[in-house]
Amino acid sequence: MWVVATAGHVDHGKSTLVRALTGMEPDRWAEERRRGMTIDLGFAWTTLPSGGTIAFVDVPGHERFVPNMLAGVGPVPAALIVVGADEGWMPQSAEHLAALDALGVSYGLLAVTRADLADPGPALARARQEIAATALGEVEAVAVSGATGAGLPELRAALDRLVARLPAPALDAPVRLWVDRSFTIRGSGTVVTGTLGGGRLRVGDQLELAATGEPVRVRGLHSLGVVRDRVDGVARVAVNLRGVSRDRIARGDALLTPGRFRRTDLLDVRLSGDPAADLPATLTLHVGSTAVPARVRPLGPDTVRLRLARPLPLLIGDRALLRDPGRHHVAGGVTVLDVDPPPLRRRGAAAARASVLAGLDGRPDLAGELRRRHLIRAGDLTRMGVAVTAAPVAGDWLADPRHWRALGVRLGEEAAQYAREHPLEPGAPVEVLRQRLDLPDRALVAALLRPPLRLRAGRVTAAAADALPEPVARAVERVRAEYGDRPFQAPEAHRLADLGLGPREIGAAVRAGALLRLAENVVLLPGAFDAAVRVLARLPQPFTLSAARQALDTTRRVALPLLELLDRRGATRRLPDDAREVVATPSG
Repeated sequence: MWVVATAGHVDHGKSTLVRALTGMEPDRWAEERRRGMTIDLGFAWTTLPSGGTIAFVDVPGHERFVPNMLAGVGPVPAALIVVGADEGWMPQSAEHLAALDALGVSYGLLAVTRADLADPGPALARARQEIAATALGEVEAVAVSGATGAGLPELRAALDRLVARLPAPALDAPVRLWVDRSFTIRGSGTVVTGTLGGGRLRVGDQLELAATGEPVRVRGLHSLGVVRDRVDGVARVAVNLRGVSRDRIARGDALLTPGRFRRTDLLDVRLSGDPAADLPATLTLHVGSTAVPARVRPLGPDTVRLRLARPLPLLIGDRALLRDPGRHHVAGGVTVLDVDPPPLRRRGAAAARASVLAGLDGRPDLAGELRRRHLIRAGDLTRMGVAVTAAPVAGDWLADPRHWRALGVRLGEEAAQYAREHPLEPGAPVEVLRQRLDLPDRALVAALLRPPLRLRAGRVTAAAADALPEPVARAVERVRAEYGDRPFQAPEAHRLADLGLGPREIGAAVRAGALLRLAENVVLLPGAFDAAVRVLARLPQPFTLSAARQALDTTRRVALPLLELLDRRGATRRLPDDAREVVATPSG
C-alpha cells in the first residue's frame, strides 16, 4: 500500500478528484457534503493499474482548516497537488506547498483539475514553476476533469509512476503512529486511525501512549476496511485498543513502540524559511498529526531552541513545521537537531551552542553524539533515534574514546593526589573519585582502572601504594628491633604511642602487611602467625589455652586473640571442651 495526501486551494476539486479516482466519498461529515467543502480529513483508496493499492488522505483547502490539513499531510511520504484550471494558483495553493516543502515532502504529482472549464495550460505552467522551487522539484503534471472523467486514466498511470519511486519503508523501525481520528465502536471500544509510516503492527502488541507513557494493548487491526493480524508501513491503519477510553486519546497523540522514543519539550532545530531573528516569540509547531504551541529562542541565523507546551515523542532528523496561526503564515520548516540539548545558563552559551549546531545536519551520528556528550547511556541514544553500534565501556554506558582516555589519565592523577592528602588511608574511595571526575556512575570508575591502579574494598590504590609512609615505616622498624626476638610479646598501648603508632598509623601498617592485628591495640609482627603454628604443633594434641600461653611465652591478652585468629584461618580447630588441635602446619 502507498499513502498520498492531497493539497491545494479550497474549491479546486480535491475531493471531487478523489471521489472520481476511488468511487468513495472522502467527506465524512454531513456538513461537508451539505456545504460542498471539506472541513476535516477524509480517507479513500483504490487499486492502481499496476495492481497496487493507493490510499488518499484528503485534506481541507480553506485557510481556517490549515491545522486539519497539516494533521493529514504530516505523516505521509507523497502529495497530490491539485490546482484548478479556472482559478489557477491561489493563496492556499501557496500555503499548502510551503507546508509540504517545510515538512520535507519530496515526492509529488500535479493534477490540474477542471480542465473542462478552462485551458489548463496557464495554471499548469505557473504551478510547475512554483513547485520546482521547493523540495518537490520537477513533478509530473496531468490535466484532468473530475466531472467528465477526462484525464483520469493518465492520472492513474502517473500515480503508478509516482508510488514506484517512493522509498521502501523501514519495517524494523519502531512504531510511531500519529493519531488523526479517535472514535468508539459499540462492542469494540476505542479505535484510533493514522498513517503508519514505518515499522509493523500486530494484534496483541503492547504499545504506549505518547501523552502519558501508559501501556496499551492492540486488540484488533483494520486496514482499508479489512481485518488484519498484521499491518506493515506505509499504510492507513485503524487500531482497536484494549481497555482505553476514548477521552484518553485524541488527534495529535501517538502510539509508540515502548522504550524507543524520548518525550521532550525542549529541542534545538534548524529552520528553513524566515530568518530566526525575525520569528515571533511564540509559534505553533506542527509535527505528525499534532500541533503544539512553542516558545522560540533564536540561537544562530538559522537555528532556534523551542520550548514546547507539552512533551512530544521526537527523534533527531524529524521534520516539522512552524506556523504563525494569527498571520496564517508558515514561518518555516524545521529539522530536529537535538532532542536533549544542554542548558544555556552562562553568558555566551547561546552563541557557543549556535556554533555547535552549525555543524549538525539532522542525520543521527553516533560518533558525533559521543563527542559532544562524552558519556551517555545506550538506551538514551536509541530513544533519540541514534543507532548504537559501539560497545559500552561499563554497563550500558557509551563513551567518546578521546574523552575516555583523558578520564583514565585524570583518574590516576586524582588517586595520587588523594594519597598525598591522606597518606594513612588505604587509597581513594570510589565515590570520592566519581565526584572529582564528575562521573554519573560509580561503575565507570572501576571500568577506568588500569595497572598499576587497582580496586580493593571500595578504594582505588596503586600497586606500589602498599609502601608505608616514612614515619610509619620507621615506627614499625622500632617495633621489629625491640620485639623481633620476642615474636609473641605485644607492646602495650602506651608503648605503641611512644613508638609513634596511633590508631591510624597502626591501620596503615596492618593494611600494608607490616603488622598483624589481633585485637584493638594488640599487634604483633607479621611472622607471628606462622611461628605460632609451628610452636603449637610441637605440643601434645589437643592443647589448652594455658598450655599454648606457656609454649608461646606470652600473656592471656595475646594468646586468646591469637588462637581465635588461628581458628578463623583454619590453622587450628577448637574442640567442644575448649581444647584445640593444630590442623595445618606452615611449610618452612
